[in-house]
Amino acid sequence: GRDRSMKHSIRIIMSVLLCASLLFIFACTNQAGKQESKKTVTLTISAAASLQDALTEIQKKYEKEHKNIKLAFNFGSSGALQQQIEQGAPADLFFSAAENKFRPLVDKGLINKKESKNLLGNEIVLIVPKDKADTIKGFPSLANSNVKQLAIGNPETTPAGQYGKQTLAKLNLWTKVKGKIVYTKDVRQVLSYVETNSVDAGIVFKTDAQVSDKVKIVDTASANMHDPIIYPVGIIKNTKHKTEATDFYQYLQTKDSLQIFAKYGFKILK
Repeated sequence: GRDRSMKHSIRIIMSVLLCASLLFIFACTNQAGKQESKKTVTLTISAAASLQDALTEIQKKYEKEHKNIKLAFNFGSSGALQQQIEQGAPADLFFSAAENKFRPLVDKGLINKKESKNLLGNEIVLIVPKDKADTIKGFPSLANSNVKQLAIGNPETTPAGQYGKQTLAKLNLWTKVKGKIVYTKDVRQVLSYVETNSVDAGIVFKTDAQVSDKVKIVDTASANMHDPIIYPVGIIKNTKHKTEATDFYQYLQTKDSLQIFAKYGFKILK
């Protein structure tokens, strides 16, 4: 009889242990499930180089308010970013400095038109290093012999370069200055060439010029000299983080974000 009760006790102990371990496993997996839902989501935003300062400030605010979302920015020329997205590079949102670098993605079905918005405007300016401000008075001075090098973004891929080329053509200066041009990969490279005195002048967005105290704006292109400057933003259709991407897309349109864009000199498109 003792044997049987011993076996019985062992069986009970085993069942209790089994139950305990099952409960433990269940509790752990349940805990993991809870942890899972709080997991940090990283959103990849491909954005025009000219947006760098404004978006970095917006990022600080947004990440403070949304602890489980990290923003990873891929800054570059809008044309290069457009090509990357077309070739399948991962991105959750695209923020372009020109409509013609954005519309192809809508046409190809990579962005849903309903999930995109023309958000900002800008201006095209001529900048020179601070100490050269007397020698170059405006766009027409670029034809003068004392101007040896003019930096502009590659017009094929860089919106500021595209608008800059249109401006020079409109002013009948393109053929005169073509030989002096130093092409760059994006608008921020133009800014750094001018800041370091590597070139005599550069064509950038007004917002780029405003973030630097090493350059001076000597001329502004009037709006009729180039295509309308429009910055569209949209959600990439095959994003794996639709909820978070939509949230940030909407956040970019809030009063808080628009005030930051305005502070950096962007025009807000209604």
